[in-house]
Amino acid sequence: MSIIQAVAFFLLIGFLTYITSIVVPFFRRKPNHPGNPDDFVWHFIIPCRDEEAVIGNTIERLTGTFSGAHIWVIDDDSEDATSNIVQRYSDENRLLHLVQRRRPEARTGKGDALNAAYHQMLTSLDRDVDPENLIVCVVDADGELAANALEQAAGPDVFANPIVGAAQTSVWMKNRDDPGPLGTGKPIGNYFARALIRMQDIEFRTVIAAMQSLREKTSSVGLGGNGQFTRLSVLQKIADEAGEPWHGALLEDYELGIHVQLAGYENRHILESYVAQEALSSARRLITQRTRWAQGNIQCIKYLPEIIKSRHISNASVVESSYYLILPYLQLLGILTWGSMTVFFIMGATSGQLFIGGFEDLGWLLLMTLIFGIMPFAMWGPIYKIKCEPTAGWWRTVGWSIGMWLYVYYTYICLVRAAFRVTTGRNGWLKTKRNAEKNTSGPVAKDT
Repeated sequence: MSIIQAVAFFLLIGFLTYITSIVVPFFRRKPNHPGNPDDFVWHFIIPCRDEEAVIGNTIERLTGTFSGAHIWVIDDDSEDATSNIVQRYSDENRLLHLVQRRRPEARTGKGDALNAAYHQMLTSLDRDVDPENLIVCVVDADGELAANALEQAAGPDVFANPIVGAAQTSVWMKNRDDPGPLGTGKPIGNYFARALIRMQDIEFRTVIAAMQSLREKTSSVGLGGNGQFTRLSVLQKIADEAGEPWHGALLEDYELGIHVQLAGYENRHILESYVAQEALSSARRLITQRTRWAQGNIQCIKYLPEIIKSRHISNASVVESSYYLILPYLQLLGILTWGSMTVFFIMGATSGQLFIGGFEDLGWLLLMTLIFGIMPFAMWGPIYKIKCEPTAGWWRTVGWSIGMWLYVYYTYICLVRAAFRVTTGRNGWLKTKRNAEKNTSGPVAKDT
C-alpha cells in the first residue's frame, strides 16, 4: 500500500504543479498586436468527406470574409453531393479549387488528404511567389473563422516574426447557446446535450487555451486541425526532411506542430481570434472522437527522442512537450493507482477497518478529495465566467463547475479505449458525423 501511496502522491503533485503552470500565464498573458494581412498571401485548405450538410455555408462565409484568399476544398471520395456543391462554387470563382480524391488513394487519413491539396497547390503557384510570405490555413468543413483572424496572424507576434513557422487560433463552439440541439419534444435529451456542448466550449476556451498560454512561453504551442496556420516555406522544409508535411498519426495536427519545431521554427497561439466549430451533442460521438485524439497523442510519443536531442528546441519546450507526450501513460498509471486504492478502501470498509494509506480520518480523506479530485476541474467554471462569459450569473457558474468536474471523467474512458486500440493495432480514421447530418454512407464516428 505504501508504494501505491507514493505513486498517487507523485501523480497528484505533478498534476497540481501543471495546473498552476497553465493558469498563471493564462491570466497574465498580454494580447498580441494585429498586422496587415496584405503583407501575405493566404491559402485555405478544407478537408471534406461527406460534408454536403455544411460545406456550402463554409465556402460562402470564407469567400465573403476573405475574398482575396485561395480556397482548396478536398473531396476525399465523398458518397454524397459534396463534390458537386464544391464544383458549382469553383465554376464561379477562380480562387476556389476542388481537390478530387478517389479510392484507393482516398480515405486513407486526414494527413494524406492535406498532402494531396498541398501538392496540387504547389503546382498552381507562380514562380515569383515567396513561400516565406504564403500562409496555409487549415479549416474544418464546418469551421467559421473570425473576421480578424488574418490580421492577428499577420501581426508582429506571429507571422511578421520570421522565427514563427506556425500558429493556432483559439477554438469556440458555435452552438453553445443552441436551446434545442436535438430538436423539439426532447426536454431531457436537450438538457443533457446543452450541458455537453457547453462543457466542450469551456474545455477549449479555458483548459486548452490555458495550456496554450504555457506553451507560448516555451514556444511549443500545439496545432489543432481547425484554425491552423503554417508558412509554406516551413511545410516545404518539413517535406524535404520528412517526406511530406503531414504524417500518419491520428493527431496529425499536433504531429505537424512537432515537425515545425524540429525544423527550427516556433509555434504561436492566437487567442485574440478564433475559429468556431460545432460541438458534439452526443456523448457517444464525443467519446469516439476523443478516443481518436487520445490514440493520436499516444502515437506521437515516438517523437520524444528527437525532441530531446533537437538543437532547435529549448529546454523549457522539451520539458513541456515531454510532459504532454507522456501524459497518457501517467493517466493510465493514475487509473491503476486510484483503482487499487479504491479496492483497498472498499476492503477496509467492509471489514470494519476503514483505511486508505494511513488516512483513518474520513474528514481528512474528504478534504483531500475536494482539493485534489474536485477543485482542479471545478475551478474552470469561474475562470470561464471571468474570461469568456462575464454576464453569466454565479449560480449558472456553479453548474458549470459541477459539470466540468463530471465531464472530465470522459477522458479516462477515452484513454482506456485508445490504449486498447493501440495494443490491438487498430489505427483506422473515422469521420465524426455532424449534428446536421441525417444520413451518412460508410462508417462514421457514431458507429464505433
